[in-house]
Amino acid sequence: MISLKGLNQTVRIDAGELVGYTVDGHEYIHQKGSPGWRSSDTEMFPIIGPTNEADFKVSTPKGAAVQDQHGLLRELQYELVSQTEEKAVWEKTYVANTQVQNSKYPAKSTAELLAWPYNFRFQKTYEITEEGLKITFAISGDQEMPFMLGYHPAFKLHTETPSVRVKDRTIDLPEILAVGNRALAVLDTEEVTLSDAEELHIKTEGFGNFMLWTEVPNMLCIEPISFYPYAASHDNLHTGFQTLTEKEKLFSVYLQPNKLKK
Repeated sequence: MISLKGLNQTVRIDAGELVGYTVDGHEYIHQKGSPGWRSSDTEMFPIIGPTNEADFKVSTPKGAAVQDQHGLLRELQYELVSQTEEKAVWEKTYVANTQVQNSKYPAKSTAELLAWPYNFRFQKTYEITEEGLKITFAISGDQEMPFMLGYHPAFKLHTETPSVRVKDRTIDLPEILAVGNRALAVLDTEEVTLSDAEELHIKTEGFGNFMLWTEVPNMLCIEPISFYPYAASHDNLHTGFQTLTEKEKLFSVYLQPNKLKK
């Protein structure tokens, strides 16, 4: 566990996972052990969405790849690359076609080993800024590698009537709960606001969309995504791929508490 501190903010990171973000004592991140999701954040890469109905196979230009829900990145371990008082960089690397043990097997999946036919490096950077916490994802690897990226943070809810404001509407918690496991799509936007005991503005660069998901009233996952997986059938998930055409592709998420503007 490491902590970043500065500008009235404290960030707690456990093996690359964001497990705490407080501003003037207010906690924004869902705490492990509380009802709801067992984690507090993770990434969805190189695919987003379920694969069980497609026999855990996703089409790529190099053939079918065996992937469980939301990809194999979460099965790899982060390594700490560098750390200062207000910034930390974590990294995962993968060698093409390396078989990775699926932690969901056999209890929740029939796919024992996962693999991806491309080399990649995935960096995750946390940085405290005057406006809040900036989280940057840097993807590099084989040219023309197909991929999707989703960031999956869970936020702690402090009131009984939280809502999410988007540019053209307000979404309340019962509406999100009603959608269930598919998650509610918020498309074609790079910014939403969580309105709770405190307001949190969530701005992104590169993603273009969000999903909203929870099954309990005390937490809410607000997930920036490059592709909403239910926009395609399970066997056509590959239609949501981007292609890595540059040396490094950057995506950013900005958590900007309203408290810092006061």
